[in-house]
Amino acid sequence: MSLKDKTVVVTGGSRGLGLGLVEALVDHAARVTVVARGTEALKTVATRLGVATIAADVTDEAAAYRIVRDISPDILVLNAGTTPHMGRLDQLSWTDFSVAWETDVKAGLYWIQAALNLPLKPGSRVLVGSSGAAVTGSQMSGGYGGAKRMLWFMAKYANGVSQEKNLDIRFQAIVPRMMILGTGIGDTAAGAYAGAMGITPEAFVTRFGAPMPPRAFGDRVVSVLEDPQFADGVVFGLNGDAGVTIMEGATA
Repeated sequence: MSLKDKTVVVTGGSRGLGLGLVEALVDHAARVTVVARGTEALKTVATRLGVATIAADVTDEAAAYRIVRDISPDILVLNAGTTPHMGRLDQLSWTDFSVAWETDVKAGLYWIQAALNLPLKPGSRVLVGSSGAAVTGSQMSGGYGGAKRMLWFMAKYANGVSQEKNLDIRFQAIVPRMMILGTGIGDTAAGAYAGAMGITPEAFVTRFGAPMPPRAFGDRVVSVLEDPQFADGVVFGLNGDAGVTIMEGATA
């Protein structure tokens, strides 16, 4: 798939990994709309990259349906997510433990449902942001790992619905396999684990291998969209050393 002139909506695209992806998409001549809550950050990204912006809460069901209906993107990237509360299991309240479920999973449900129920055009693709925590867990971030695994499942469930309804919409999960500094979630998580070990966050993230800063992440996601070898995969792992790996194929 060539991204030139493709219409792309990226939630949470004004900072962190989402911003790195928006930069890569713009460099490939896609027509990008960024959805986020922070108006100042949206103004900055619009001025610097020339993208369209919409200020909205991604957990607002009506906003999800309105934006998907009005823009009808060729590619919808569900990147937005909240930073988990860090702490030991015995120290977290239910509110802190479940914050990723109330934000990431709730938003994922509404936007995926909008893509299926409106629906998006045949041939559209929806990328659902997951996390390496969905693979190995993350013992200091409460329900975060489980929430990200749920989003992984939801992408697979959505493919089943798409097939049943003959929609020809593909849902694919993106799984960064490392903590990435320079992002809110990555900095918070690396700081918590590094603090518990008595080392710096920079020293902690070296255990993941070569770094993958936000723009490098964006380039890898672009390759998922453009490279034919990734067209039919369902779950993709991304990291600094291996690049993009297919974790689950279409028949998994």
